[in-house]
Amino acid sequence: MSTLSKPSHIGRKISRIRELRDMKQEALAQALGTNQQAISALENSETIDDEKLKQIAKALGVNVEALKNFSEEAAINYFNNFYDNSAQGQILNNSCNNLTFNPLEKLIEAYEENKKLYERLVQAEKDKVEYLEKILKDK
Repeated sequence: MSTLSKPSHIGRKISRIRELRDMKQEALAQALGTNQQAISALENSETIDDEKLKQIAKALGVNVEALKNFSEEAAINYFNNFYDNSAQGQILNNSCNNLTFNPLEKLIEAYEENKKLYERLVQAEKDKVEYLEKILKDK
C-alpha cells in the first residue's frame, strides 16, 4: 500500500459545491457559456487549469481557494458549530479553517445575482414583444 497521498479530485469538489448551492449542471453551463455535457466532463476531471478554475469559482460564487480546499467534513463541521453556538446564544466561533467562505452570504449574493438576471430576462422579453408588435403594426 502506497503512503503517497492521493491528489484531491477538483471535479468532485466543484460538483459538491454546485449541489450545495442547489445549482443544476445546466445553470453552471449557462454561466460559463458552455453546455451540460462539458460540465459533466469537468466534474469528472481530477485536475483543471487555473484559468478555468477562476471562471468556475466566479460562477459558483466562491473563491478559487474555497474550491481547492473544500471538504465535506469542513462544511459539516461549520454548520454543526453554527447550530451548537447559536443554540447556546453564543457568537459563532468558526473553528473550521478549511472553509474560506460563508455559505449564507454566498447564498444571498447568488439570490441577488439571480434576481438581477431574472429582471434582465423579463426586460428582454418585453423588448421582444414590443419589437414584434411594432413589426405587426407596420404591416
